Parts: sequence; structure tokens; C-alpha cells
Amino acid sequence: MPSLPKPPRLPQLLDRKIYKTGQTRGADDDVIFQNRVSRNSTVLIPFDYWDTVSKPPVGEKHFDSGFIALISPSSYFASDDPDNMLFKRGLKLGRNALVFYQLRSDWDAHPPDSMKWRPASSRTNPLGGKFVARIAGTTATQKGERINRGYTTTGCKGAGIRLFEYASSNTIGLCRIQLEALYWLCEDSVETATRFGMSTTDAEKRKTFCSKLAQDKDLLDQRRLTMQRLINDDGLTICPLCLEHLPSEGFFSRLVQAQGREVHDLTVTEINLFHIREVRYGEYNHRPYNLGWGHHHCNVVVKDSGILGTLDWMQDILERNVSAGLYDPSKRSISG
Repeated sequence: MPSLPKPPRLPQLLDRKIYKTGQTRGADDDVIFQNRVSRNSTVLIPFDYWDTVSKPPVGEKHFDSGFIALISPSSYFASDDPDNMLFKRGLKLGRNALVFYQLRSDWDAHPPDSMKWRPASSRTNPLGGKFVARIAGTTATQKGERINRGYTTTGCKGAGIRLFEYASSNTIGLCRIQLEALYWLCEDSVETATRFGMSTTDAEKRKTFCSKLAQDKDLLDQRRLTMQRLINDDGLTICPLCLEHLPSEGFFSRLVQAQGREVHDLTVTEINLFHIREVRYGEYNHRPYNLGWGHHHCNVVVKDSGILGTLDWMQDILERNVSAGLYDPSKRSISG
């Protein structure tokens, strides 16, 4: 059976932007997490949350790349029978669970060398060891050097990803389709795509292809998109916080920098990925109808507070400034 013709390629910057939505946030060498990898990578589950958050997303039987449970030394060694405590939950050190050292006091009280434990080196069973350590350096004590053990090699840096960032490969694919469709719902999207490398014909073909694919997969429900603050009543893509129309040019334009504070290698664009319902333990919010595009500055303001929490906070600020006589909304002026 002949394969279906492939659609024209998106401009490189837009294609890369959409692709990166399936990756996790950045992480440096001093934390246990992997740096900018696929959201379907091995997930790290804090043992303290195990009983409430350890299940994969609804409708999925397992995590694509498995999981590792991380138990603190204080929890592990406080138990009369720690191995049985893990066993009751389907866990075992060195197989799918590790003792995670973060405090120097735990390291001193229960040094892994004294138990002949090796640091873990694999993200799949067997894990290659029974513990992992990320303890910050300090000058407060004589032996205050930084302690990083396990998952520190170039080929295996970081044990896994944050649980709440997880999404299966299928979900990642659906999100990318919907996010591209939202680009095409921006004003002048075809014209902008042509300015950044596509021919008008190819841009129209790609838009038609993506829109049909999104429709076929039930990703363009206008009512749901509107209720989720992703588009307005006119069907145009908007910023979920400020509700302004998003110009398609913003997907390619670098963020405007303050005069005198420019950074020559800035790669942040004006429009970024935006979670409607923030990522948090107990929910898997990297999913269709919860992802949109928004202004970089609006995204920074929302952070992990969520849109509604941020709006409540902003309203409180405005009310205090008005009641104090320091801001007049009708004049948009600051006193003094």
C-alpha cells in the first residue's frame, strides 16, 4: 500500500518550537532531573507521595519508560522493616526504587559506603545501585564538599524527569498537532509562514493538512477551545491570561529586551507554550485542550500559580492601589 504524501515542512524555527513542547524544562548537573528530554522519559516519583500520585494518566496502563521511586533516608531508615514497606507497594531498592540523599545530616547518619551500597547508574531494572545523592556544597562545615553520586556520566546524566511533566508519546503527538493548529488560527499565519521560508502554496497546503488532521482527532472543538481560553469567539488564537490576539509574527520574533540590559544570545520568542491548568503533582496537565500559546511575560507572571490564582492576585493588587489613592484606573496614572 503506497504511503500518504507528506505535508510541506514548517519553517525551521516554528517546527523546532512545536517539537520542543514535547520536552521537559531545563535542569543542571546539581539536581537529579534530566535536562530537556522527552516528556515520556523515566519518571521520578517521591515515595512520600506514592500512595496518591503513582498511577499513570487515566486510560494508560504504565509509563512509557518506566519509573523510579525515590525514598528519603529518614523515611527508609525510620521503618522497622523498610524492605517490606517497599514490597507492599511493589517496590524494591535497586529494581525500581532508590534511597535519595539530599541532606548532609542523612549522609553522615547513614553513609551508603558503610552498607556497601553502590550509586545507581541505570534508569531501567536493574538500576545498578541502591541510592542516588545530590547534596549541595557548604562552607559551614570542614567536610562541606558537594556530593553528587549516581547518574553523573555524560551518557546517563540525571535519573529521570519530574512526575508532573510526564506525557505519553501518543499524548505528546496529539499536543503537537493541536498546538500547530492553534498557530494556523492566528491572524496572517499563512503570510507569516511565507516570510520565514514557505511558499504561499506550501503554507496553504500545510494549514489545510494540519486542520484536517486536528479535526479528525477531535482537537478543534471550538467550544472547548474557547472555554479553555485558547481562542476567542471569532476563532482566533489568544493569550490565555490577557486574552489578547496573538500575532503569528510573535512565534518568530525574539523577545524585546530592555535598553542597556540586552543579552546577545537570547533565544526566547515573544510567544511561548502556556499551560492553562498548571503542572502539579496528582495531575498530568501536559495534554490536549490544556496547552496553548501565550505571551512570554504573561507566562512568567502566572508561573506555577495558575491563571485563576494569578487573576485573583492581580485584582487584589489593583484594589489595594486604588484604595490607597496611588492608582487611578480612569487615568491610568500613578500618583506622586
